[in-house]
Amino acid sequence: MTGQLSPHLLADQQTPDPEGPDITSIAAALKAARARWRAAHSSHREYGAVAFPSRRVLEPAIDALTGALFPLRLGPANLTPDSEDLHVAETLAVSLQALTRQVALELNYQSPTATTQDAARLVSTFAESLPSLRSLLDTDVEAAFDGDPAARSVDEVLLCYPSLLAIIHHRIAHELHRLGAPLIARILSEIAHSRTGIDIHPGASIGERFFIDHGTGVVIGETAIIGNRVRIYQGVTLGARSFPTEPDGALRKGHPRHPIVDDDVVIYAGATILGRIRIGEGSVIGGNVWLTQDVPPSSSVSQGTPLLSITPRAERYAG
Repeated sequence: MTGQLSPHLLADQQTPDPEGPDITSIAAALKAARARWRAAHSSHREYGAVAFPSRRVLEPAIDALTGALFPLRLGPANLTPDSEDLHVAETLAVSLQALTRQVALELNYQSPTATTQDAARLVSTFAESLPSLRSLLDTDVEAAFDGDPAARSVDEVLLCYPSLLAIIHHRIAHELHRLGAPLIARILSEIAHSRTGIDIHPGASIGERFFIDHGTGVVIGETAIIGNRVRIYQGVTLGARSFPTEPDGALRKGHPRHPIVDDDVVIYAGATILGRIRIGEGSVIGGNVWLTQDVPPSSSVSQGTPLLSITPRAERYAG
């Protein structure tokens, strides 16, 4: 359980060193700090429960769901076609049960009147979407294979490409976000972020045949909308240009502030696209472009050629 000392730590405990830190005083000071935080935030707290969804529970659950979607490639190493169907059924039963318990915590976190039946209904609806999610992910795998000359097979894409892992997590997280479990969705997205270096907010809407080549450093914001057959490269940001505020100065939450990328757009490495602008269908955005305005369909956007200074090393270091 989260927060519990491991048996190894308990076994290693010794009589406190009189020269060591005053644990009692430190614990009391931490208690006071927590009390100050809770008092400061209680006036505008969105949620009221004390139990929260656990990343430690959700991490194996998302791994199990991933294995159920692609059992022979992302499931157990000893799985065979003969045992595939049974494994998928058993894995779904266990992982969806764990997910239901976590969703119940989140719904109670949102409203104390939420029931376990509410959580069960949400997860049941999510489970029914898994076949269509698998079909959508198949298009993403095909897009990666078709779009990368280094890919020798679709199996290589599934087994090796961090971007595909991030997209699997996103497809699952986005569905949970849409159904009303945004905190769990965000946790699942951040698991992928920590594993792949690709940061996709679960609120972002992404069409079919989506391909992120390489992927490290990609950021896709909450209200971004991405069409079909879009390809982006490492270091691309689809971000917000500014953050509108409420009359009291607080940031406005959920306000559309990220780009809309239409079908068949390619965005090359290092491009930064900010604000609620539209990148027209079939456009190509060059590497390292900084873009804050709409782009018409079928456009090519590139950065001006930088001035380079190249001098011989012998001359530079002479003397």
